[in-house]
Amino acid sequence: MIYQPWPWYVAGPLIAFLMAILILMGKKFGMSSNLETFCSIGGAGKFVDYFKTDVKSKRWNLFVVLGSVIGGFIAAHYLTPNDAVDIAPKTVEKLQGLGFESAGTAYLPTELFSMEALSEPKVWIILLVAGILVGFGTRYASGCTSGHAISGLSNLQKPSLIAVIGFFIGGLAMVHLLYPLIFGA
Repeated sequence: MIYQPWPWYVAGPLIAFLMAILILMGKKFGMSSNLETFCSIGGAGKFVDYFKTDVKSKRWNLFVVLGSVIGGFIAAHYLTPNDAVDIAPKTVEKLQGLGFESAGTAYLPTELFSMEALSEPKVWIILLVAGILVGFGTRYASGCTSGHAISGLSNLQKPSLIAVIGFFIGGLAMVHLLYPLIFGA
């Protein structure tokens, strides 16, 4: 059972239980706020007032990051029965048409995330621009996808609903409009 994705009726209640505990403790869940905390710990507050925050009140969420890294490592190295990724054949075909020959065989496209790919300036530009846009977007939206979709919607926050709708629209626009332009389909 641990080698397969958990069904919604197991994972959903577990997430709901965790969110109920966080709400009762007055905490909010999200990953992008940890980047803010890391910058504050690293001394960014000396240069930008935005990073002058109370780090002690946010330390608990750093354990979420640590748990995600350790859990991801364990899952990838010990709980993955094979390296093949179960992607719909039509999606694999479309990705391969965009130049991602590793589609269906690797969790991250080796065309972007391999040592050989890092020798190409186009890959560096794509990763740099994407990182800046994601970083700016999460701060502009006051949170990331996990913060809004899990924590914000659990608290019935209207801004989170709007943000999640925006995430889906942005994702669809990226896949159907920008991917073919960037990767020359």
